[in-house]
Amino acid sequence: MPTPTKGPRLGGGPAHERLLLANLAAQLFTHKSIKTTETKAKRLRPVAERLITFAKKGDLHARRRVLATIGDKTVVHELFTEIAPLVAERDGGYTRITKLGFRKGDNASMVQIELVLEPVTPKVRSTRGSAAAVAEPVEEPAVDEAAEAEVADAEVPAEETDAVETSEPVAEEAPTEAAAEVEAEAAEKADDK
Repeated sequence: MPTPTKGPRLGGGPAHERLLLANLAAQLFTHKSIKTTETKAKRLRPVAERLITFAKKGDLHARRRVLATIGDKTVVHELFTEIAPLVAERDGGYTRITKLGFRKGDNASMVQIELVLEPVTPKVRSTRGSAAAVAEPVEEPAVDEAAEAEVADAEVPAEETDAVETSEPVAEEAPTEAAAEVEAEAAEKADDK
């Protein structure tokens, strides 16, 4: 369940707020960009994005769901035929809010909310390791033939590598008095249960 909004509603009551947001969404889809207060724009954003998601589905049920909110068939037609194909590749974030300053009369924070209709450019993923490997060729270290034979005899190799790493054996830990006390207390508690 979505968390309810806290504080006073826009426009007075919940029905008026629903109508106000529907009209703002219709104007946004008609003009592609509108200037409004920051509070209204922040409340409009999830409504508009949900309607655009319905338009991307493009079926009759989605069209009827959008018509239940907006009510103007020309705006819904424009949303489904013009806006939805432009944002088909976008996974979300169909709107952008840009702050404009404050209104002269009541000092309300004004913003411009607009549809993001630019085509999506896929992100180029680069890693430091691959860039370094391409930049400088790495010399192969000398490998022991016996170690190669052991690797070849293994049933399922985890990873094929040319280098064999050797490490020093780990020294055994000597038990301390504190560790012995903790183990003794744990054994006593296990015996009590």
